Amino acid sequence: MSSVFKKKNYLFPLILITSLFFFWGFIHNLDPILIKHLRSAFQLSHFQASLVDSAVFAAYFLLAIPAGIIIQKYGYKTGILTGLFFFAAGCFLFIPAANTISYPFFLGALFVLSCGLAILETAANPYITILGEPEKAAQRLNFAQSFNGLAASVAPIIGGIFILGEEPKSQEELSTLSEAAKVAYIQAETSLVKGPYLILGLILLLVMILFLFIKLPEVSENKEKSTKNFLQVLGVENVGWGVLAQFFYIGAQIYIFSFLLVFAEDAIDMAGQEAKYYAGVAGLLFMIGRFAGTFFMKYISPQKLLGIYSVISIILSIWIVIGSGISTLYALVLLTFFMSIMFPTIFALGIEGAGSETKSASSLLIMSIVGGAIIPPIASKITDISGNIHLSYIVPVICFIIVFLFSLRFRNKNSSS
Repeated sequence: MSSVFKKKNYLFPLILITSLFFFWGFIHNLDPILIKHLRSAFQLSHFQASLVDSAVFAAYFLLAIPAGIIIQKYGYKTGILTGLFFFAAGCFLFIPAANTISYPFFLGALFVLSCGLAILETAANPYITILGEPEKAAQRLNFAQSFNGLAASVAPIIGGIFILGEEPKSQEELSTLSEAAKVAYIQAETSLVKGPYLILGLILLLVMILFLFIKLPEVSENKEKSTKNFLQVLGVENVGWGVLAQFFYIGAQIYIFSFLLVFAEDAIDMAGQEAKYYAGVAGLLFMIGRFAGTFFMKYISPQKLLGIYSVISIILSIWIVIGSGISTLYALVLLTFFMSIMFPTIFALGIEGAGSETKSASSLLIMSIVGGAIIPPIASKITDISGNIHLSYIVPVICFIIVFLFSLRFRNKNSSS
């Protein structure tokens, strides 16, 4: 760790900020469980279920610029505290959402929660990159994001145990129930989400109190005042390309993780209680991939590793489209290892050289996470129209091609880390 976080006076702040990566990784990786659960409880189509992702990532689009303004005006700590407040509030809103058995209410709770995540990520990602040596920024961010991967490995299993419960009733079984019995069934199913989100909300309040009383260094990385508006920042160095690559990458990542359990059910008729372990393995590989990426970047430049991993991701995604049987699920799970470095690496490369525009560039890169609201519904619509979930993975193929093209932008740079 000392090589990644060389400045000792930055070590404790980095530990605190890194804990946030775990929390938002955990909540994001409850979404696949939530999608499967709500899809069954409310008998949703693939497209309707994908609105969970839309509610989550629309918040990133709407809040990223306000978050950047908050951080520019009041500093990183205020941004973090504001983000934690909305994060906790969204978790608590799951209780009335479950009590009212309203799918739109669930989407609203997710939106509020995700407003907090958008603010947190706008603050924490650049904060990690500037606390230390500039040349180690991508390596440092990959290390912090590894704890996001740790959360990805445990959230599906924990969520599967407490949220999925018994196998849900089919549409045919529900049709035999009286209206009162059907409402009681949906009430029982939606109530399963209350406990996990209540506990997480309480933990977040404690973390918020901790941040409130601990001094974080406000790094003056940019003594120059920003002179550009947000649209002008797109033309700075690598920002515009980074925003484009991040939009498509996040769209692919969210679809791959969010619909993994649905893919297992639709493609190979695997029950959710079994599929949750595959989701856990996917999260574990995602975490291992980030730690491995941090190590590999000592010897391979971040841009070159990004190019290699994107090519492998393209190949695996093509197999998911054209293959069949359990091997396609294996390919889907393995794909998460090679996706692991993409977000932090694109982010670090995207703000490289942004100088006084770093905070604005960060907001735009977080804003591009709206890809997670747009890409999954497009892919899900392909499934609904074709009746074949395999075909929908042509969308991730296209997304990884764009990430590869982004990596080529840096092909002439020095390959040393």
